[in-house]
Amino acid sequence: MNKIIKGGQFLDIDLILDKAGVKENTKIADLGCGSGGYFVFPSAQRVGVHGVVYAIDILKSILESIRRRAKQDVLDEIVKIIWSDLEIYGATKIDASSVDVALLANTLYQSHKRVEILREATRLLKKGGRLVVVEWKNTSCPFGPPADAKVDKKHLEDAASRLGLHEEGEFQAGEYHYGKVFIK
Repeated sequence: MNKIIKGGQFLDIDLILDKAGVKENTKIADLGCGSGGYFVFPSAQRVGVHGVVYAIDILKSILESIRRRAKQDVLDEIVKIIWSDLEIYGATKIDASSVDVALLANTLYQSHKRVEILREATRLLKKGGRLVVVEWKNTSCPFGPPADAKVDKKHLEDAASRLGLHEEGEFQAGEYHYGKVFIK
């Protein structure tokens, strides 16, 4: 099982990518990819030479780190680096309705503009595409964000519904994380 530490806690990468439906020829956008590329590189292995993995973040230093590793791992034809402010609708320089999967893993809790981020993620998805959100459970734990920064599931579900997304299901993404899959 492929597990990583992101944000200080184990996440089950393989399970998350399975729930997202990431397979050969998939176009996936990892929104807020982070410096480790924890989902970028396993996704690149899954999508193969005819797929695309968009590594998207607001921090240019993070994107440079991902770029270097992609080049080193000879994945630079698959991994596309995109700088964006996800809180601004249309800021991500990817065509609307062009990706199969949008992934928000430990991203929403870092913003007060969560609906705007969800709106931008939804814009990128093809009809029938999947939005996968992985966030901290609202339980006490010795690390992670404070309780008031955690994303309430009900608020997430309501926002997704208002954006025209339909919930496909929920899963345990790790000991301290939940995952939700929405379909456009």
